[in-house]
Amino acid sequence: MTENSKTTTMSQFFLWFGASISLAEIMTGALIAPLGFQKGMSAIIVGHLIGMLILFGAAWMSSKNRQSAIASTANTFGAKGAQFFATLNMVQLIGWAAVVITMGTHALRTISREQFAFGNTFFWAMAIGLLLIVWIVVGLKKMSIVHSVIVFCLFLFTLLLAYTIFGHQGMVLQGEGLGVSITYSEAVELSTVMCLSWLPVIGDYSKLVQKPLQGTLTSVIAYGVGSSFMFSLGLGGALYVGSADIGQILLASGFSVAALLLIFLSTIVTTFLDCFSAGVNCQLLFKRVNSKLASIVFTVFAVIIALTVPVSVYEQFLYWIGSIFAPLYGILFMHEYVLKKRNIRFSPLYAMAVWGIGVCSYYVTLSTHLLFGNTIWILIGTGIVYAAGLTLRQTPHTK
Repeated sequence: MTENSKTTTMSQFFLWFGASISLAEIMTGALIAPLGFQKGMSAIIVGHLIGMLILFGAAWMSSKNRQSAIASTANTFGAKGAQFFATLNMVQLIGWAAVVITMGTHALRTISREQFAFGNTFFWAMAIGLLLIVWIVVGLKKMSIVHSVIVFCLFLFTLLLAYTIFGHQGMVLQGEGLGVSITYSEAVELSTVMCLSWLPVIGDYSKLVQKPLQGTLTSVIAYGVGSSFMFSLGLGGALYVGSADIGQILLASGFSVAALLLIFLSTIVTTFLDCFSAGVNCQLLFKRVNSKLASIVFTVFAVIIALTVPVSVYEQFLYWIGSIFAPLYGILFMHEYVLKKRNIRFSPLYAMAVWGIGVCSYYVTLSTHLLFGNTIWILIGTGIVYAAGLTLRQTPHTK
């Protein structure tokens, strides 16, 4: 069976639940800890509900049209616009893979140094990179059973970690003293943007499902529930340990060897999706490029970046993702779900101009602490401006 064969609903469930079992989710949840447990959990739930709605819209669009996520942009932004967003998407995918590898190597170094007096960052980064390349060469279809078993084992460990964090009296409900403060709207935004980071990825997989609606719903729910759970582990772990350091949180579980395995395998499972999709996007730009070979090259780049760029840029990277994809999908959703049914001439240049306004608006409003975060308002606002401009400036025509 080839990579382009249709996939089952069950395989989609394990794929996206596995994607949610990530250090990135735990670490972002830890950033929310200064809010305290109750407000932090509220922000996580609200942010993920918003993110899941947006994620469903993107996945369903690709599923019913049988188009990859970025290929769908050509319908609104034209061929050149699709190439532009494919380039941006490759940048964010490589950056995202590098961030996950960086967090993985940092946590692996912390635990291995504490338990085995071995803390070589280069070794762990190379080990992750080599196994990723093997995973890409073999292919997701042939690795599906192994992938599902790994996801199940990782889930069992997270349950043990959850019991350690929430089953004892050490966790406090307030988060004072846990570093830089965070507002409720910022916490919601971080939760939402984590879902947005998968917008250009999920379509590459939902377009292959046998049952479009069922497969799309399963994928979104599996990721949303799993990600919320991992966020809660980061939040609770930071309050339990008194530190937002992911390595310290996992060390506190008391299962050091299992923690090493969790970090190593979860990094592979999550990063594979990014590297694979980067290869798919590269093929949109260069038709003759082998997507699997491109994925391997991008994996090497991600490892190099992980070894040279500090993880401190992580939060700003998340906001950069939000600034790009919130206005983009506001326009795409308006085109696909509203304007496509009407006889309106679409202008790629106009769409690009509205997208640029949306990007600027995201950063301008980022410090205003809007209710429910920035993403949902930028997405809705950009879509409305796009539709209003077309309606006012153009006359409906008959095809």
